[in-house]
Amino acid sequence: MSIELKDVSYTYSKGTPFERQALNNVSVSIDKGEIVAIIGHTGSGKSTFVQHLNALLKPDKGMIIIDEVDATGKTSDAKAARHRVGMVFQYPEHQLFAETVEEDIAFGPRNKGFSEDEVAVQVKEAMRFVGLDYDTYAKRSPFQLSGGQMRRVAVAGVVALNPDYLVLDEPSAGLDPASRLRVFREILELHKTRKIAIVIVTHSMDEAAEYANRLLVINKGQLLYDGKPEEIFKEHSAELRQVGLDMPQVYNLGEKLKANGLNLKGDIMNTKALVKAICQAKGWKNAK
Repeated sequence: MSIELKDVSYTYSKGTPFERQALNNVSVSIDKGEIVAIIGHTGSGKSTFVQHLNALLKPDKGMIIIDEVDATGKTSDAKAARHRVGMVFQYPEHQLFAETVEEDIAFGPRNKGFSEDEVAVQVKEAMRFVGLDYDTYAKRSPFQLSGGQMRRVAVAGVVALNPDYLVLDEPSAGLDPASRLRVFREILELHKTRKIAIVIVTHSMDEAAEYANRLLVINKGQLLYDGKPEEIFKEHSAELRQVGLDMPQVYNLGEKLKANGLNLKGDIMNTKALVKAICQAKGWKNAK
């Protein structure tokens, strides 16, 4: 099972003085079960790219295939395929609209044709999953919640649809460090329990290195690199800086520690790797 983009191109405001090509012949396949991070500078085409993953935007040229079905079609199979891809937009609290948290989360499953009993089960399960107590929050207005809680309601609304692919555009934007950690903990738990694909658009190189097992680098509407984060950051650091991207902060910290005499081994691209390298350099027996 996978989402495939085949030679996809997309142009905004085509035929007008404001015409701008956002994607240019992009081909990529994302398999169920992967955690993929997408990075690129502002205006590189990241958000346009992910909006093609469920055919929210339809390409000027090329094809979008979801689980071997042409997702741009008008058939029932195409509609069902698109529903398998859940999308949480940047600042998803702007997606909230219902009078209560319960009604907001219930909208998707109800619109998908679930029975009321099934809707109730999905709402409670999704709220439990994102750490919102049903009795406490179900009847509250989503607009009375904190930013982090609103973000979790938006995620719950997508989780309630039982997607096979979950796309998150800047899921940690605007959140404090504790809320960011909580959101990513929930995302990783969802990936672990349901074995779905997670696609994360992020400006944070640290998030990309910490959580993803695959990295897509987009620049000027084209797929620049596709591979493991540690390989891309290690082998293409100069090229990444040329297109306005930096290395993960944990990598920079590791380099400073090396420069100050600490004998760190291995590729240090995330917190776990840095802790392991420090433990080994210090000779601590509990290093894992």
